[in-house]
Amino acid sequence: MVEGSASTVINCSAVKVFDAITDVTRMGDWSPECTGGRWVGPATGPGVGASFEGDNIAKLGPVTLKKWTTTSEVTECERAKVFEFFAGEITTWRYELEERDGATTVTESFSFVALEGWKKFVYETVARRSATMVKGMQQTLGRMKETLEG
Repeated sequence: MVEGSASTVINCSAVKVFDAITDVTRMGDWSPECTGGRWVGPATGPGVGASFEGDNIAKLGPVTLKKWTTTSEVTECERAKVFEFFAGEITTWRYELEERDGATTVTESFSFVALEGWKKFVYETVARRSATMVKGMQQTLGRMKETLEG
């Protein structure tokens, strides 16, 4: 299993942080990779079993390497505590929140089954995908913090 995580403290309530995270239409405001999202099917908001699409882009400097859309399914959802989803049948993304004294520690994490052979070499050694994902989570949480505290 390949895993990574990033955390920050946001000076506002866990409810406010949770509501921001689960508004998938706003993720493009913060993420360097996700450019936008929308609830699909009968879903209009977060809940176990709800589905949403996320549009993504991978760049190397100013050069766009890839654009894609994933469909995700919410697998765990407890307001002000946890939001987890399985994206594109590959990666599990999770946000855990803990409020203390009016501030919320939020931890974003990912996990996926490790690739093998040449795919592993390209994905992890050449593209440094896991490291890029951790860096992206740090940027996402930092931008979210600026917005919510601003």
